[in-house]
Amino acid sequence: MKLENKIALVTGGSRGIGRAVVNRLAEAGVHVAINYRVDKAAAAEVVAHAQGKGVDAIALQADVSHLAEATRLVSETVEHFKRLDFLICNAGIWEGAPVEEIREELWDKTMKVNLRGTWTLCHAAVPVMKQHGFGRIVIVSSTAGQRGEANYSNYAASKGAQISFTKSLAAELGHFGINVNAVAPGWVDTDMTTEALQDEGREAVAQSIPVGAIATADDIARPIVFLCSDWARHINGEILNVNGGSVLCG
Repeated sequence: MKLENKIALVTGGSRGIGRAVVNRLAEAGVHVAINYRVDKAAAAEVVAHAQGKGVDAIALQADVSHLAEATRLVSETVEHFKRLDFLICNAGIWEGAPVEEIREELWDKTMKVNLRGTWTLCHAAVPVMKQHGFGRIVIVSSTAGQRGEANYSNYAASKGAQISFTKSLAAELGHFGINVNAVAPGWVDTDMTTEALQDEGREAVAQSIPVGAIATADDIARPIVFLCSDWARHINGEILNVNGGSVLCG
């Protein structure tokens, strides 16, 4: 698990799972580029916390649903740190509706952020990783991409596509020294799920999970860091379920 002086880019790094990933990477000695789209102040807080762990950290604004911005994001990361070892594709949105009520704009927005935003970053980062003969890409998908999710068919479709994308890149890039894996969280207690957990009933949700608890952001971050480590060097194309046993996939 020795990761000192590796370089990571974490999208959606100003809050939730992304923020927890940055914290854990910094603790492991990884220098981090923290991508945010809107909340500059929150990103600055994450940078300061990471720097407090003794690593170099920068905040970079970009909307990764646009290829030009994703390309700039990777370029600015490499310009500052000189290389890129780990890419964590975490930026995403979770908005839904019954299928007959999903607006075209919402469908397109979900695909642009969740799926296109994953592709744009990989499109930009892979040439850098190939140049150095090493890379670890971890895509944050969801159990919704495995079993579907009623009233969030747009989200589930985007996350299912991320899973197929993960497996495709794993086969494509493994012989270049680049491993590509995904994590598939279930319920996670973040600001993105606060309202839904209130509607569903926090205790009822917790009891529906075999381990009897809703995951914290850190519960997802730690497996992500593991997949970046040499302990996971022979894991490629895996969809790592981190859901407390709520979805059991073969």
